[in-house]
Amino acid sequence: MVFARGTRLLAVAAVAACMVILGPSAPSGLFSAEAPPVGPARDVVPNRVMTWNMCNPCGESNADRASEIARFAPQVVGLQEACERDVARIRDHLENLYGLVYHVEYGAVLKKWSRCGGLPWNPGGYGQAILSAAPMTDQVKEEYPDGGSEDRGYMAVTTLVGDRPVRVFNTHLAERRQEAVRAEQTDVLAAAIARHERAIVLGDLNAVPDTPELTPIWALAEDTDPRCRPSDTGACTPTTDWRSKFDYIFLRGVAPLRHRVWTTPYSDHDVLHTDVDMA
Repeated sequence: MVFARGTRLLAVAAVAACMVILGPSAPSGLFSAEAPPVGPARDVVPNRVMTWNMCNPCGESNADRASEIARFAPQVVGLQEACERDVARIRDHLENLYGLVYHVEYGAVLKKWSRCGGLPWNPGGYGQAILSAAPMTDQVKEEYPDGGSEDRGYMAVTTLVGDRPVRVFNTHLAERRQEAVRAEQTDVLAAAIARHERAIVLGDLNAVPDTPELTPIWALAEDTDPRCRPSDTGACTPTTDWRSKFDYIFLRGVAPLRHRVWTTPYSDHDVLHTDVDMA
């Protein structure tokens, strides 16, 4: 669901006001609320992963999107609602403007002119993408048997986080009010995750933590926020303009260190990133 630009800007202004009132302190496990500097980055931050639904179609600048990724310079980035052409431009901006060099794998599940432009007979690929500072191997791209109102799927790669190999998944589940469809999708995704002792699952799951369809994922992995559990959804930080937690970084065999939810004017979903311990 795409909300008006004014709603997103109002949310950013509200967060900024809270920062002024509350100051830069943050609960344990969270980064400081103080905004990190944005400028030419020398390198990615090891052990940092990020997920972001970029909002499509929202007409945002790929240079602005790149600036949000460069703000935190994660080692691995999972993007949803991503057009292949946009991701290619974002990758170029990250290298040319910020010195951040990423490999890219795409998980497009459909070709759609209305989403990604291109000539009617050559529409752009739409779905997920993973950017990684290290090369990626063993890519899998799966479309769910039932996508709901729009084709959906997951992608997976093996890459390095820190200096350890890990299986990274990136997904976008069916839209809200399609609980039965999401339940079938999480069964498929959970079966793939269960084959790996160490895995990081990124994505927009379009469901709050205590919804039954997420039970198979919770049985295998934990949210990067140690306080966020299905039994205590009130402790989970919202990640959308409508103040629901829909975006997740699930960790299996990986320990969380710190995480941040960053409200951005460039999407109706916030940026979520985390630093992890791969030992």
